[in-house]
Amino acid sequence: MVEIYTDGTSLGNPGKGGFAVIILFTEQEIILAKGFRRTTNNRMELLAVIEALNFIKNNSIENATIYTDSQLITKAINEHWLERWVKNGWLTSNKTKVLNIDLWQKLHFLLNFVNVKFKWVEGHSGNEFNEKADKIAKKNAKDFAIEIDYQYEIENRPKLIE
Repeated sequence: MVEIYTDGTSLGNPGKGGFAVIILFTEQEIILAKGFRRTTNNRMELLAVIEALNFIKNNSIENATIYTDSQLITKAINEHWLERWVKNGWLTSNKTKVLNIDLWQKLHFLLNFVNVKFKWVEGHSGNEFNEKADKIAKKNAKDFAIEIDYQYEIENRPKLIE
């Protein structure tokens, strides 16, 4: 069983962002991380999980557990919100558009190829790997925010005055 810890952060919301994925795989620790110039905390949490799912899929890992401190992600999957959003045309139970649809769609797609359990871990509670993922995500947001979250920036670009 492969265990994976994910975390995402933004310095300001929106602001510079980063994510980290720590994969505990055959007695080794693999770290995936990136920093983005402008994004949100939820987008970074989602991107971390997407990167983890891509790793699982691309390495033909049969079973994995993803630990995240994002209650949104764990509830969306474990309480089947995600399936209801898909069934309802990406609308919430309040009939509002699901935020970050582009990332939820990628996550949903990848779930078709992997056998994963999602477990919530309380952030900043002393969990060794959650704390490490948080530190790496923050460092990437602060010092390596060079990637572009294209979808976010396109949807949130300043409007031109005509």
